[in-house]
Formats: sequence, structure tokens, C-alpha cells
Amino acid sequence: MTDPTTAPEAERDVMEYDVVIVGAGPAGLSAAIRLKQLDADTSVCVIEKSSTIGAHILSGAVIETGPLDALLPGWRDNPPPICIPAIEDEFWLLTRDGGRKLPMVPPGMDNHGNVIVSLGAMCAWMAPQAEALGVEIYPGFAADSTLHDADGKVIGVRIGDMGVAKDGSHKPGYTQGIDIRAKVTVLAEGARGHLTKRLVKRFGLDADSDPQGYSIGIKELWQVPEERTSPGKIVHSFGWPADNATYGGSFLYHLDKGRIALGYVSGLDYKDPQYKPWEAFQQWKHHPTVKPLLEGGEIISAGARAIVTGGWQSLPKVEMPGALLIGDTAGLLNVPKIKGTHQAIRSGMLAAEHLVATSLDPAGFDAKLRGSDAMAELRKVRNIKPGFKKGLWMGMLNAAWETVTGGRSPWTLKNKPDWCSLEKIGEYESPKRDYVTRSLPPRDRLAGVYFAATEHDEDQPVHLKVADTDICVTRCTEEYDNPCTRFCPAGVYEIVEDEAEGRRLQINAANCVHCKTCDIKDPYEIITWVTPEGGSGPNYQNL
Repeated sequence: MTDPTTAPEAERDVMEYDVVIVGAGPAGLSAAIRLKQLDADTSVCVIEKSSTIGAHILSGAVIETGPLDALLPGWRDNPPPICIPAIEDEFWLLTRDGGRKLPMVPPGMDNHGNVIVSLGAMCAWMAPQAEALGVEIYPGFAADSTLHDADGKVIGVRIGDMGVAKDGSHKPGYTQGIDIRAKVTVLAEGARGHLTKRLVKRFGLDADSDPQGYSIGIKELWQVPEERTSPGKIVHSFGWPADNATYGGSFLYHLDKGRIALGYVSGLDYKDPQYKPWEAFQQWKHHPTVKPLLEGGEIISAGARAIVTGGWQSLPKVEMPGALLIGDTAGLLNVPKIKGTHQAIRSGMLAAEHLVATSLDPAGFDAKLRGSDAMAELRKVRNIKPGFKKGLWMGMLNAAWETVTGGRSPWTLKNKPDWCSLEKIGEYESPKRDYVTRSLPPRDRLAGVYFAATEHDEDQPVHLKVADTDICVTRCTEEYDNPCTRFCPAGVYEIVEDEAEGRRLQINAANCVHCKTCDIKDPYEIITWVTPEGGSGPNYQNL
């Protein structure tokens, strides 16, 4: 990609702020709010690639309220649109035809005092509160690249051009993207942020950390007869349909007004080249404990996103000249709790407090974050997720040990990159999936894309960059049988037989729900996800 700071082109319009924040999720909005609370004269701009605030946000989500209490003490007087107190927890070990409810919920997963929210709706609720303090928020602005001065310091971001055709020509509505320059840039892009990925490499931020790890979370919101639901009930499960070698589990949250939020998480460190995360989720929906809740109901919204799971040992350095990382961009999710929102809010507030105290100098933020409660929480559970690489039962035994000892083991288990975990076809014996006949919607991945309400102009540059498509129809076919056709939950990747061109990779970029799984799991590391035109992508409703 051409460096935008050196490429000759027409002069761009420039907007200048003290702080520019990339991403209007809970981390970015919390940082913006806290900055203005501490110093009303600091000019703050938040840019968001989705068409509206919250449209690209997808999470479980049960949240711990402590950090939100600290940020917005009176929030309970005007709570988010979906905000259900957690009342009851269940934890199940499933088999194909049944299962067993555990007598107690694993430590850390007890949700007493927590609330169930739609994180997308919560962010849409937070945004006006930030704007009331003077924060400028611009949805539909996709940051294409970072800007740097002659010494390499980050000095802002460049917004992607609008109205560019697939062939690179300018359409009638072409608008050149502007440069947003700032004294400090805060990256709050969420898991696998594309700017963060480049900056980590440019500044060597991961030199002293393990590779980051991820899972894919696939979620649906259903409307069912109200008498079936128990608002505030939280159910998690493990076991079927995942085999013992695959990290996976479900969540099912009873909301109000007959709504149920449900989803399935698959660790992207899985080995089986034939594994299909979306199919596993659809199978789980047909379990005897789940299917009766859904039959006769309808899907309101559906989507998928990557979840950052590397934990304490995979945290990169979170500061660089002119910029810093917060929230899921930094990798702060607590995997055993399956919670990251409280960590995102914590880190956003901490970043704001640091910047105000240092006159907008990022230097020292890494040490401050590592010395905070956010990192102390991650250190206690650092060995739990890596323990499951040895299988379900060894993982459970290790998790019990780490819980009993409070994470005081004198060792730290290592993480490896997810792209290298996949075994080759013929060298791995795929387990018998024991799948059942499906009857609940959606019928296939394309139908799921419909419920994500994803929109991309067909005539725009493909935002999924494959460095060498010849590999796809040669080595990848022979060695892995094209796993991109299985791990993508939206049917973006297809191998087609073309009379004129022969066997080739077809990228259905318009289907993309921006989950980033392809950028993570591709075994050759040749797929790069970049931002499409601003405002493109899913339009989630209350996910």
C-alpha cells in the first residue's frame, strides 16, 4: 500500500484536534467522555466506520458495572435501552441429546450484580452523552491509514476516499478523504483493528509479548413468545457440538419483551481443517435445551465478530510516539469471564486520565496500564485459555487449579498464532460431528447475512486483499481444502470453476460482516482485511 504521507496527490482538507479516537465502541467513547470530564478545553474527535453508532458493535453482553459507575455515576437514572439485571446463572455440559447442569457456576462466571445489555444500543446511548460534553463524533468515517511526521511519530489518521469504483476510477460522487491531525491518536478499533495491526508491526509493539489469540463469536437476537422467557436468566454451556480438541461454548441471555440473545464462540486455534464455526452454532441451536425456546420465533438480527483472547501474555506495548491502544485493540478481554466491556471502559478512562496528566503525551501509558486493576485481573487468569490447547478435560483441570491458586502458578503458558494451528487434510482425523438435522432459520450463511443487514456498494474496491490467489487453487486446495470457505460465517469466499479462467477464488466482498476471521485464521497469512468505504458493512440491531 502506498504511504499516504509521501504519495503525490491533490492537497487534502485537514481537520485538527487535540485528540482523535478511532472507534466509537465502549473504550473509545469512555476515553472521549473522560477526557472532556477532566478538561473541557481539550478538543476531541471520535471517528467510526459504521453508518451509525453501534451498527458494527456485537457482543454477548453481560457487563460488570463498576467502571461504568465510575464513568457515569448517575447512569441508572437513564439506563441504556436494553439493560436487564442478571438474576439467575446456569452452566451446562452438553451432549448431543441432553446434558447436565453443573451444581455450581464456575468462579468468575457468577453474574450477580451484573446487567445484560445490547452493547450496540449501549454505545448509541453513550454517544449523545459524549457529544453533550463537546466531543465531536463522526459515523461513516473509515480511517484508511495513519499519518506520520518525518520522524515516524503518529500525527493523526486519513479518512478513506468515497466514490471510488472497483477498478480504481472515480465515480461521479467521488469525495477525497480528509486528514484528521491530532496531538495524540487513540486506537479503539476493537479486535484485530487494521490500523493497529500495521502499527504493531511498524513499531515492533509485540516484540516482548506472545502472539495474540482470537475466537469467533456468532450471535443472533430472537423474538419469541414472551411466556417462554425469564428476563435476567443467563445460560452458558460447553461440550457438544464442539469435540474435546476444539475450544467452544455457548451463551443464551433472556432479555425483556420476549427477546433472547444467543450465540456460540469457537476458538480460532482449532486444528480441524473441516471445522465450521457457523455450522457449529446452528447445530447448538437445535439442542433439546435450546430448540423449544426458539421454535415459532423469528430472528431480529444476526452477526459475527472476532474476540480477542490472548490475555496477559499477549498484550503488546500499548504506547508509541503519538498514539496509544485501548480496549479490545490492546487485548484486554477476560476470557474465563467472557467479558471485556468493563475492561474497555477501564482502559479508556485510564488513557484519558494519563493524557490529561501528561499534557497529551502517550509516553508512560504502557506502564500505567500494566500497573492497573485491568492487568491485575488478566494476570490471575492468564493460564486458563492456553490450558485448553491440551483438550477439554485437561483445560478444565488446569482452570480449576488456576482458580484455586488465584493464578499464582510460577509459570505462564505460551500462546501461538491461530493461523498456524490448522492441521493439513489427510494428516488430521476429523472427529465424527454427530450433527442433527436442522429446521430452525437461517437456512444457510447467505440468509444469515440478510439478518446482518450488511451493505456494501458492489462497485467499490474489494476490501479483502489476497496477496497471491494462485496459492488458493494450488497449495491451499491440496493442503487444507480451502478452509476460508468454512471459517468465514458470511460466505465471502468461494472456489468456483470458470470456463474462461479455470478454477479460481471468488470473493463476495459485499457479504462481509467485518468479523476479521479471514485475516486471523488464513494458514498462509495472505488475506488482509482493510476498511471498505465509510458507512459500509453490517447494520446490527441491538446486538
